Amino acid sequence: MATIKDIAEKAGVSSATVSRVLNYDTSLSVADDTKKKIFEIAEELSYRKSTSKKYFDQKIAIVHWYTEKEELNDLYYLSIRLGIEQRCKEIGMNPEVYFFDNIKDIKAAEIKGIIAVGKFSDQQVKELAIINPLVIFVDFSPNEEKYDSIVIDFEKATKKIIDFFLSTKHRKIGFIGGREKLKGQTEYIVDLREKTFQSYMKENGVYDERFVYVGSFSVEDGYNLMKKAIEELEDDLPTAFFMSSDVIAIGSLRALHEANIAIPDRVSIIGINDMTVSKYMYPSLSTIKVYTEIMGETAVDTLLERLKGRKIAKKILISTSLIIRNSVKKGLV
Repeated sequence: MATIKDIAEKAGVSSATVSRVLNYDTSLSVADDTKKKIFEIAEELSYRKSTSKKYFDQKIAIVHWYTEKEELNDLYYLSIRLGIEQRCKEIGMNPEVYFFDNIKDIKAAEIKGIIAVGKFSDQQVKELAIINPLVIFVDFSPNEEKYDSIVIDFEKATKKIIDFFLSTKHRKIGFIGGREKLKGQTEYIVDLREKTFQSYMKENGVYDERFVYVGSFSVEDGYNLMKKAIEELEDDLPTAFFMSSDVIAIGSLRALHEANIAIPDRVSIIGINDMTVSKYMYPSLSTIKVYTEIMGETAVDTLLERLKGRKIAKKILISTSLIIRNSVKKGLV
C-alpha cells in the first residue's frame, strides 16, 4: 500500500498537506490543481501493474458527466477515469478527456469511440452517438439493447452491509445517502442503495424511517446530515450507519468526532467505494470495495471488442467486496 510519504514525494508537497487533502480538511487552503494532483497520485499508486503489452495506436474520447471541479468532490468517478487511462496506457491507446460541458471540442473524425463515465440524459446520449456511434457507458446503462455498459450491483452491495450489521446484532441501523440529477433535469435518479436499504430493512423487520437522511454525494452533506441526525435523535441515534458513498462517510465521521461520539464503540460506520483515502481516515473506514480500476479497464477492453467486430451489446456487472476496517466493531455488539 502506498504511504502518505510516497504520495507527498511524488506530488512535491508535504506529508501534512497530503494528509489534510485526503481527509477533506476544510480549513486547508490549497489550489484545486494541487488537490487533483494528490488524489490522482494516490489512486495511481494503488493500482496493480499489468505486465501485458499490446499496442493499439488509436485515439478515443473519455467523456465525463461531471465538470472538472465536480469530479474533485466525488472521487468515485475520478478513479474510474484513471482506470480507463491506465488501461489505455498499457495498450498504447491514446485517450483524450472531455467533460460534458466541452464535448463540442471533440474531433469526431479522429476518434475510434467514446467511453462515457457517469449518467446521461436521453438527449445527451443522442449527442454522444452523433459524435461517434460506438459509445461504452460506465456506471450507467441507458439502453442495454444498443450500448455496452459496465455497472455495479448496488442492490447486492447494500444487502452485504445490512447483513453484516445484522450479524453483529445491530438493530438500530441508519442510512445517510445521496441523490443525483441528470444535467438539465429536475427529478432525481432512483438510487438503488437507498431503495434497497428501505426494502431490505423492512424485509428484516428493522426499518425505521426516522433513521434515513438523504442529500447529495458530498463531504459537506455527509457532515450536515450526520449533524442533523445527532441533534434530532439524541440518545436514540442508531448504533450503526450505512453511508451510500465514502465521501459522505468522511463528512459524517467529522460530525461524530465533533460531537465526541465514539467510533465504533457508540456508532459503527460502513461506506461504499473504498476510495484510496478511506484507509487514511481516522478511524480507517470499513466500506464496500467497488473495483473502479476494473470498471475502467473493462470499458477499454469492451471498446476494443467492438472495434474488432462484435455487434451484440453487452451489460457487464462488476462484483464488490466488503472490507472491514476500524470504523466498525469486529465482534458482536
